[in-house]
Formats: sequence, structure tokens, C-alpha cells
Amino acid sequence: MHTLAPKTPGWLDWYQDPSVPALRLPAGAVDAHCHVFGPQAEFAFAPERKYTPCDGGKDQLFALRDHLGLARNVIVQATCHGADNSAMLDAVRAAGDRARGVATVRSDISEKELRQLDAAGVRGVRFNFVRRLVDASPKDALRTIARKIAPLGWHSVLYFESADLPELEPFFAALPTPLVVDHMGRPDVGKPVDGPEFTRFLRFVDHNDVWVKVTCPERLTVTGPAALDGEQHAYTDVVPFGRRVVEEFPDRVLWGTDWPHPNLTDHMPDDGLLVDHIRHVAVTAEQRHKLLVANPTRLYWPGEDA
Repeated sequence: MHTLAPKTPGWLDWYQDPSVPALRLPAGAVDAHCHVFGPQAEFAFAPERKYTPCDGGKDQLFALRDHLGLARNVIVQATCHGADNSAMLDAVRAAGDRARGVATVRSDISEKELRQLDAAGVRGVRFNFVRRLVDASPKDALRTIARKIAPLGWHSVLYFESADLPELEPFFAALPTPLVVDHMGRPDVGKPVDGPEFTRFLRFVDHNDVWVKVTCPERLTVTGPAALDGEQHAYTDVVPFGRRVVEEFPDRVLWGTDWPHPNLTDHMPDDGLLVDHIRHVAVTAEQRHKLLVANPTRLYWPGEDA
């Protein structure tokens, strides 16, 4: 067994005893953005990682899925594992048809390797542009990856900061795949929802083949309150942004827990209360069904009725 590395100092572990959501989720609801961390003893973390997390393996993820009333997961490769997708693939395979995966790959990946990932349940590749999490990503390499995955019908998952969109938008728009944006493009929720920065993001979505994850209010909030201690009106400063996206693009929005919530520094949210938060951004039953069932099913389980 390899030597186990200690957690990053100050690391916040995932919430151990989440509440039962007051919101009853529609049948077939999908957590379209979550991760697995290790466990480290079985799946080593990447030497080039920017953080060392706690363990958060498939058994804990599936227990949370069932506790929250979810049916399926889309497991996104965590940056702490680099381009070694073993932990994510192990979890996807263990879930059977109840999970799909989003991988991280290098530009020299072969067609055979991509077909193997596809057979295992991978449906997209994540490109991370958040500088504090990864070293700069060469755009030429990413273009190469996007060209390789396009024939498989996969999509490109984009993680970036809102302030960087003006620089990145031409590159994103030229990629030959559908695009899925993490966490609403990380807007600055201290700025107006109808201001130029978020308006630019909305127009980027409108003008391209883009899906948006209405996720991580706990990561975007400035004024809270936190999803803890039974709080049913958490993250009120983020709500207008999520609601705006759901209203404008009801057929292209996704939701996920982001469990086990990497790199949070302020607080660790109660995942049951994160589910309850959905009703503030998707305010009708129809909106919630599209957000949680119809849209992720169409993207990750095409051909199924939802």
C-alpha cells in the first residue's frame, strides 16, 4: 500500500449527518455534479494535485443519493485525481445504470481508450480553467481532446471564473461539442443579476450549445445565510442568479450536490438543505422536473423517457 498523505490543513470534511429534505424530489431525479475522493488507500491522489482531501468514496456517495431521494449520479472527475480516472470509473461501474461519468483526459489519449471510457459510462470531459486548482491548460491540447470526443457524442464540461469569460469565450464557442458550464460560470453574486457581467454569461449560453449547472450556492454566496441548522432560506444572494438561468433556459439546466464539496473554507453545508434550496431557484413543479429529471436524462441517458 502506498503512503497516505495528510489532508490539506483546514480541510472541511463533508457533512456527516445530513437532514432529510423537506422537498420531495420527482421520481428519477439526478445529481448531475458530484465527485468521489479515493478512498486514498485504494485510489492514490495525483502527485500534481493542488489539494489533499478527506476520503469520500462511492459507498458514501451512494448512501447520500438514497438518503436524499435521488435516483442517479453523474460523477465528475475530481482534480485531486488528475487524469487517473480509476476512482470515478470504479464508482460508475459499481452503480450500474444509475451513474454516468465525466473524465479528465490528456490530449494523447487514443481512440481505443476513449471507446473504453464510453463503454464504461463516460459521457464528457472536464476542462478546468480555475487557476488556483490547476496549472494553465494549453488551448491547443484542449482543442485536440474536443475533436477526439466529438464523434462519441460527448460534451465538454467547463469550469471557469466569470471574470475570465471574455478571454475564454471565443475558444469555448469554437469547440466542436456541446458545452456544460459548472456552477453558473461562478458569477460574482455581489454584482447585479442584470448587470453586464452576468448578462454576458447569459448571452454566451443563448448563442451557443450550452447547458448550465445551477449548482454550488454554498460556493458562490457572499452574505448567506448558510444551509445549516434547518435554514430553509439559505444563500439568498445566489437565488436571483439561479432563478434567472432556470427561467431563461429551462431545457438546458442541470443540478447537483457537488458532494463531497472540495475546497470549501467557510462552512460545510447540510446536503439535505441544499436539496431544499432547489425550490427557490426552480419554483414550479415543471421547472424542477426539467432541472432534475428530463434534462439530465436527455443528456446522459439519451433515448430514455423522462
